[in-house]
Amino acid sequence: MLSTAPSLTDTPTDAAPSARRGVPLWAALLVAAAAGGLLDLSFPAVGWWPLAFVSITIALCTMIGRSIGGAFLVGTAFGSAFHFTHLMWVGTFLGPVPWVALAGLETVLFGVGAIPIALAYRWTDRASGRAVLWFAGVPLLVAGLWSVRELAMGSWPYSGFPWARIGMTQANGPMPEAASWVGVTGLTFLIVTACACLVQWWRYGGFRRLRGILPAAGIVTALVIVPQFPTGDVGRLDIGWVQGNGPSGYFDDRAPGDVLAAQTAATEPLVGERMDLLVWPEGAVDTDPLTHPATARRLNNLVARVGAPLLTNAATARGGDVFNTSMLWDGQGTPQLHDKVNPVPFGEYVPDRWFYERIAPDLIGMIQRDYTPGQNPPIVTVNGVDVGLAICFDVIYDAVIWDGARHGAQVYVFQTNNADFRGTDENLQQLAFARMRAIETGRAVVNISTVGTSQVIAPDGQIIDGAGVDQAAAAITRVPLREGLTPAVMLGGALTAVIAFSAITGLTIAGFRHRRYHCRPQTARGATDA
Repeated sequence: MLSTAPSLTDTPTDAAPSARRGVPLWAALLVAAAAGGLLDLSFPAVGWWPLAFVSITIALCTMIGRSIGGAFLVGTAFGSAFHFTHLMWVGTFLGPVPWVALAGLETVLFGVGAIPIALAYRWTDRASGRAVLWFAGVPLLVAGLWSVRELAMGSWPYSGFPWARIGMTQANGPMPEAASWVGVTGLTFLIVTACACLVQWWRYGGFRRLRGILPAAGIVTALVIVPQFPTGDVGRLDIGWVQGNGPSGYFDDRAPGDVLAAQTAATEPLVGERMDLLVWPEGAVDTDPLTHPATARRLNNLVARVGAPLLTNAATARGGDVFNTSMLWDGQGTPQLHDKVNPVPFGEYVPDRWFYERIAPDLIGMIQRDYTPGQNPPIVTVNGVDVGLAICFDVIYDAVIWDGARHGAQVYVFQTNNADFRGTDENLQQLAFARMRAIETGRAVVNISTVGTSQVIAPDGQIIDGAGVDQAAAAITRVPLREGLTPAVMLGGALTAVIAFSAITGLTIAGFRHRRYHCRPQTARGATDA
């Protein structure tokens, strides 16, 4: 702690050595691992959202004074404690190998991404002349670099896995409305900025310099009080939805048609009731109705009895490719189609199959077909109402959601199959994305699962209707329709690009300034410091 710490109005010319010194590496490793465990608790199913702020603040403290190698080790300790816990549900699908592979990859990427953050602290440690730089500039740079790491992990390799995003910790907290203005990445950026501001305040006086806490307090206050961006009410749509609870898991004991039979049976209570649209989950039809006339006839008979089009999902073969396809089936011609944009690597296809077959031939051999990424827009039209779509994990990809809104979606339907992850946190973590997407876009979301949890979510994130896990359920819910784009959708990738560009540029400038300072003769440095 410094007795000469700068206040918000001070203009220090140099930081004293004690401000730069971090905790020993062995202690940083232990503390970082504990912080990683805390971050997992901030996500569903536990969902203690304040722990995200605690975890990030601790993690940033462990980056101060680290070498490149030390930063990687400490970042890896945090990443392993978090990812191996947070993604434990992956192991229920194909055993421990996919879990270790995915969590291990995410851990390594997280560790690599810690290096620029440590360099940012090192290169700005002697920043001279302005308290604004200490209390605002450094936190903004650190938050930008954290966001860049999150973006990189969410897009690479093999389309990435943007699942564990800091902004998502607030889906059930008091500040998700900010996502309607800045999106999930923007919310991550603001949360980390607040935490980095706390770190700077503590480094330079803590409770002896209470004014230094104002930037962090201001950001958190703004996140709490900012209202959701308003969208326009344009009516209602009566949507029937069915959670069939059939044998839809990868290893479930079933015969062809069993899942369709379970969905059809669960739909019976809705026959004769008025609705505008009937929704089934991902994988609700286990034979391709586009190429199997018998399956098509069963769907035709169902929509005739229900008196409404059916939005269902099946694996379809077209032009030599296989797609995970949502289709609006009305029994009167060619259905409207949307194909999943981001098939899951090692779940729905095997990238570089020739390579991975040499490593784990039995495991890779279990994945018989490779789905092709879809190119058609994520939207269908029901009686003049545009319905945005996302199939299963496509809900975690910003571009899919934004494309739906930009194509005019007035409501969203997310179809998913969680059967392979029964008894885990996976479905609740995915539901958090559904709720955040409702708030981010200002649209209602109908999130329907094969086995639960299914929910109908209002544009403000409130739960309208739903069904728990491992039960058959069917209901008709009147869902609000909205129009107008939120700033999160309008800015979209532009805001993300600005955050990334600014962070990389800021780190580059800090590096040049740091190098220029240390390349000067000692006498020149002493004169400047004086």
